This record gives sequence, C-alpha cells and structure tokens, in this order.
Amino acid sequence: MARGQRRGVRAEGYQVPFEVLDLSYTEALQTLRAACKFGIQPMLETVVDMLAELGDPDLSFRSLQIAGTNGKTSTSRYAAAILRGQGLRVALYTSPELVSLTERMEVDGVPVSESTFARGVAAAAEAGRRVNIRRRASGERPYDVTQFDILTVAACVAFAQADVDVAVLECGMGGRWDATSAVKSIEAVAVTGVGLDHTRILGDTLEAIAGEKAAIIRCGQSCVLGVGTATPDSVEDVFLDRCRSQDVTPVLLRPERLEDAAGEMHAGVPRRHVSLLQASYRITNRPRCLGAPLELTVRTPRRAYTGLTALKPSYQAANIACAVTLTEVFLDGELDGDRLLKSVRQCPTPGRFSLLRPNPPVLVDACHNPQSVDAFLAALQDIAPDPATRPPLLCAVLADKDVGGIVSRLARAFPAVVCTQTSSSRSLGADELVRRFLAAGAKVTGSYGSVAAALAAMSAGPLVGCGSITLAGALAALLA
Repeated sequence: MARGQRRGVRAEGYQVPFEVLDLSYTEALQTLRAACKFGIQPMLETVVDMLAELGDPDLSFRSLQIAGTNGKTSTSRYAAAILRGQGLRVALYTSPELVSLTERMEVDGVPVSESTFARGVAAAAEAGRRVNIRRRASGERPYDVTQFDILTVAACVAFAQADVDVAVLECGMGGRWDATSAVKSIEAVAVTGVGLDHTRILGDTLEAIAGEKAAIIRCGQSCVLGVGTATPDSVEDVFLDRCRSQDVTPVLLRPERLEDAAGEMHAGVPRRHVSLLQASYRITNRPRCLGAPLELTVRTPRRAYTGLTALKPSYQAANIACAVTLTEVFLDGELDGDRLLKSVRQCPTPGRFSLLRPNPPVLVDACHNPQSVDAFLAALQDIAPDPATRPPLLCAVLADKDVGGIVSRLARAFPAVVCTQTSSSRSLGADELVRRFLAAGAKVTGSYGSVAAALAAMSAGPLVGCGSITLAGALAALLA
C-alpha cells in the first residue's frame, strides 16, 4: 500500500451536511464554557451519535490513538512529526493547551486558525443539538454534551475539511470512555505508561487505571505498549490480558538499560516475553547542559534507527522510541531514516523542559504528578547534579492532584522555593502550598497570589517553573 493511500476511509472531500451558525472565536469559547457544567461523562454514545449526525467526518482520514498517564502528549507530537516527515498530511489532537485552545488542533504542525476552530465548534454544537432534539422526541433523556465531546467532534470536522491523510489522537484521560475512542478510523494505538493520576475517576490502583487505558486496545488494531506498561508485573498483565482477549499481538517497547527509563517505570525488572515482538531503545548521549543534544538508538522489529538526536531532556527518549515504533507499525514498513532524523530533531514539545527565556534562564516543565516529577528531576540531574546550585523553584499545583507526592519530591531538589497559584479554579492556594513545602523541609522564600506577581518578583534571576500544566502555560503566555 502506498504511504499516502487511505485504507477504509472515504476518498471524497468532506462537507458538513447541514447549516451551522457562523460563530466567532469568542462565541465558540462561550459555547465551550457553557458545556463545562456537564463535567466528565463516562460514555461514548454522545460522540458516536454526534459524528454520525455529521456524516462521519472521522471516516475521512486514518487515525492513531495514544493513551498514558505521562508522555502521551510528547509521544503524539513525535508521531505526528514523523508521519509528516514521511510524506503524509497529518493532523494532531492534544490536550490541554498551554495558552490558546486552538493549540489542541494542528494540521501539518500548525495550530488551526481561530475561524477554523470556531467552525468546528459550531458544527459539533449543532450536531449535539440535533441529536438531542430527536432523543427528546423519542422520549429519551438528552445527552449532557461535555466540552471535550464538542472539542473532539470539532477536531474531526476540522481535520476532515483540511483533507488530512492521518490524525494522531491523544486521549484526554483514561481511554475506555475518552471521546477519542469514539473515532471509527483508528488503526493503531499506543499506551505510554500508567501512573496514579485522576484517581477519583479512573481508580485508585495502578491496575485499575491500567484497565481503563488498556480498553483502547481493540480487535483489528495494531498496538505498542510503552516502557511505562512493563512494571509492575500486575500492570503488564492487565495490558497483555487485554491484547489476548482482543486477538492483538502487541509490540513491547523496553529500555536496553533500566537507567535509560529513569522516572518512566515503576519499581521492578521487566519480564522477557520471547513470543512477542520487541522494540527497544538506548540513550547513547545524555544532555549535560541546556541546549545539548539527547542522542539515542531505537531498535524495532524491522530495523535499528541510529543517531537520532533532539535538543530535549533524557526523559524524551522513551517517548521518541514509542513514536518511532508506533509509526512504523502504522505504516507497516520501515521509516525513511534520513527523514526520521530530521523529524525527531525538529519536533517541538511545548511546555516540556522548555527554555522560555535564555538570560536569565527560565526553564519550565509541565510535570504534574509524582511520576512525571520523577522523570523531570532525573533529566534535571543530568544538567545540574547539585541541588544547591540550581535556580529557585517557582511552583503551582492543582488541588485535585497528589499534592503531597509532588511536593515531597520537589522540596529538597531546589535551594529555595517560591509558591504561587494559577487562575485555574482547581489551583491549590499559594498559602496552602507554602504550608505543604515547609512541612516537607523546603526553604520557602516567597508566596504570591498570581503567576504574574511571582514572575515580576523573580524576574531579575533564573528560575525553574513546574508543578502543573497551567503554570507552564501561564509562564509561556507571560514570556511570549
């Protein structure tokens, strides 16, 4: 099959089958805010019916789906970049955004315009309205159409109208009930790993959360299981059992050396599965200062890709390797090595170990749960091994996260800590964050009620900002 050929999707151009309101971007945002009242609804039928009402725009392109507690956004970005480098027109759907909601939908590496975003939201909202009119007429309860439902359907409309070849879809949360799982053109999936996050919704054990993410593995699809699924054995068993039940033979991605997956895996040594396909990676050069390259080799069942480089932290090695393996599986053939080198080298990963200002340096990372903090600190150790010499930490944390787990890891990793809070309604108050850091033994040197105030107070010197995605986004907006 030629690489640009579409399998099992419509070839003709897509058009919305009914008239929709001509929303401005501001009006589209108002539509989405109004849908926030419905929160999170564990069901796929809403999106399934909305897509059907729109004439199945998701059948206009092929799709990959990526789930995981950590690393799924970066893996999605690398997968999209690799496929684009191989000659395909590629869409990317990720969440959350750092600054603008348009960042959630990209076509060929560029966020969609505000007008394209608004047209997609208008089409999705009208589809939901039409579906609910029929449900009321037939005596059924109308759907609670959530913000993520609208965004996912809007993305499918935007991608279909952009005539993309393939869409890379990042699960928003979990997998079983994630809106992206309603897309009917998914051919290959990957799970990067499992950690304790969103426990109120997904479950309070690694095994329970693994079950929610493993649900994206379905009969007829290809599958890659990332390094974070390898340990403990009980978690790996959840994924392997799901693969067996769906008659799917996964490709297992594992590090050649455990130290190359620091912060990416739970305690334990991965088991050998000689009957399953294997992929692996090895870090051949660790960055020892900001701006220095990460170098790695990725070995898939088809070939070895040597000399891959990226100006990224060491924790991106697992994500790059997962993306390489997934795209190779999806294309059912070897990747063009020269194009792969360029794609990996040039792929952006906003908010992930990002240097927002070079002098004095401001380094931000979107780590927001204990496992991702471990990965961040392992990468920081490569470039600044002595905590006493590191810049002060600016930290904000969402109250519904594992605040204790995050704080306990960060408290002694920096010589000083400044606490703040973001504009998110979920943000933990700065004063409470101060109390948590003091209890963990940190030296707290400041507390500010807004990120802008904290940045103004610290602007004369270097700083590291982490603890939540919303903090990374606020700093990115302020320093743009």
